[in-house]
Amino acid sequence: MISTVNKYLSLVKFSHTIFAMPFAMTGFFMATIKAQQPFHWQQFVLVVLCMVFARSAAMAFNRWLDADIDKRNPRTAKREIPAGIIAPGNALFFVIANAALFMLCSWFINRLCFFLSPVALLVVLGYSYTKRFTALCHLVLGLGLSLAPIGAFLSVTGYFDLLPVLVSVLVLCWVSGFDIIYALQDEEFDRSQSLNSIPAWLGKPGALRFSEVLHIIAGIIVLGIGVIGHFHWLYWIGAGVFIIMLISQHLLVKPHDLSRVNLAFMTTNGIASVVYAVFVISDMLIIG
Repeated sequence: MISTVNKYLSLVKFSHTIFAMPFAMTGFFMATIKAQQPFHWQQFVLVVLCMVFARSAAMAFNRWLDADIDKRNPRTAKREIPAGIIAPGNALFFVIANAALFMLCSWFINRLCFFLSPVALLVVLGYSYTKRFTALCHLVLGLGLSLAPIGAFLSVTGYFDLLPVLVSVLVLCWVSGFDIIYALQDEEFDRSQSLNSIPAWLGKPGALRFSEVLHIIAGIIVLGIGVIGHFHWLYWIGAGVFIIMLISQHLLVKPHDLSRVNLAFMTTNGIASVVYAVFVISDMLIIG
């Protein structure tokens, strides 16, 4: 049983939840503190479950759809489906189950979230097809993760607001930028298989410039959120760390040296998301 669970946790790269979950928590606490809505533990747990189920469905669907591609790529050939660790049919059932559980949880949150849940699934599942026809697939991935903060805010308030929308745009730019860096590893393979990506389109130097522009926009939005949201000194510490982490990953990765891509991808972005969320939420809870 434990072995099976571990296989599916590996299939969906559960550790990568660290990228989106902190921003979902940021959106949730913006609703309860900034929008002055009551905090309910049941609602909080449902938001966390929605995050887990939606992300698990998206990742498993990506692995299922791309199994043949992954099998041809030396970097991904040992993933669970091409390696025969998880059967394709079982992976697809896992996708359907998680998608259904996501919609069920959204029903218990509020009707708006339930009616928007198919749209969210369309985005996060549809991303997997995009590399087949557009180099802007990284932006669709960013869009999928950007639904976390605004979705968490909607779960509490039932309406849209500027601040969580800005956080969502921040996530879109941040995630799209670091996904381009990660995709540098597959530039040659993508070209050989007629797959679309920013690195395959612009080459490594051009892709890094594209990523830098996205991260510059993300940095500007971080500063804008602090001003528009009337945050205090704790926020600015988190914002500073976040921006430093954005800069550091571009110092780690060079067109001629991809040896530290995984360090830039996992470590710096994991630190960025957790530290930023902790300081944003602390600013709201402690200072108000």
